[in-house]
Amino acid sequence: MALSYRGVCRGASLILLYGKRPVGVKASLCTPRLASTKSRHYSPSQARSGIGRSVVSGLKWANEKYERFLQRRFPRFYVIYHTFMRGFRLLFQDGKEVRRIVSRMLSERIEHQNLPYRDMEKIRQVRKDLIKAIPLVILSIPPFANYVVFILMYLYPRQLLIRHFWTPQQLVEFRGVYQAQRAQHHWAIVKGMESTSTSVQDTRLKSRLTELCSKVRSGVHPVVSDVHAVRTLFSGPPLGIKRMYADQMRHLCALLFLTPRLPGFWIGRRLNSHAFELMQLDRAIVRLGLHQLNDTELREACYVRGLNPDRLSSGQCREWLTQWLQFSTHLKGTQAISSRLLIKTDVLNPLCEKHLNLM
Repeated sequence: MALSYRGVCRGASLILLYGKRPVGVKASLCTPRLASTKSRHYSPSQARSGIGRSVVSGLKWANEKYERFLQRRFPRFYVIYHTFMRGFRLLFQDGKEVRRIVSRMLSERIEHQNLPYRDMEKIRQVRKDLIKAIPLVILSIPPFANYVVFILMYLYPRQLLIRHFWTPQQLVEFRGVYQAQRAQHHWAIVKGMESTSTSVQDTRLKSRLTELCSKVRSGVHPVVSDVHAVRTLFSGPPLGIKRMYADQMRHLCALLFLTPRLPGFWIGRRLNSHAFELMQLDRAIVRLGLHQLNDTELREACYVRGLNPDRLSSGQCREWLTQWLQFSTHLKGTQAISSRLLIKTDVLNPLCEKHLNLM
């Protein structure tokens, strides 16, 4: 007996409810065909990663919306907020980069002095940033002290914040302030060398040192050979680092961005350590090739070594750094620190029209 329309549709209803087809009922237009699907099984790790991606994407969307709101309603606060967020990202990237460098040093047994220039410079800069940031972190440990720290960071960004948390305008402004502070110590160092030249026993070296200091005071820039002629005076008395007076070493610390408010013996150790680090960086640049440095790296290298690159072209910075390397790479360890007195007081910068304004 043929099946009626009502019976066929009743069979379809049973299929939908129970998932079973009655005996003798075949699929037709009135009986929907259920696609056979296999159940998917997800591992716990896949489930967690999927949830994590969803949470991250949601937070990213909310953060972008919040930033657009700040930029539209509070533009001045947005600049501060954006600078701080960018600073934290850069600081996190630097931490990852230093961790990668240290892991490579340990796994391949590479000594610090044999590192490539960029890795060596990254470690130096991160260490400097951490030294500056540690006191601020300690101050924020007590309860509710972090609110006071935030206010201090807003009022004194140059003294308390590292370079990652400066705006581009602040970076240029603060570098100008640091260069002005450097310039205050130049003449004191030249004058100290002139007064020390009277105790030099060798008449030939004495006359060359006096002539060199006179050129600097008159604004004439000596060449590298003039500095090399007196470099032996800096490996012992009277201009060796261990023979310097504490006041002379403190003036030199100001040129190297080191804290001068320390005991004399401690300042001497820091100067030796800093000069040795600069020597390793110079040799790493020579291994890499000066032409391999991009414009930012070139200007940063000049700034670390005492020159203000903001008013100079890339070609002038490259020429000055070439003369620096010609001088520095021929120094011995005992001559390194004190000989830099001459370079730091602008004797190897024939490119500046007003050397106290540019140095």
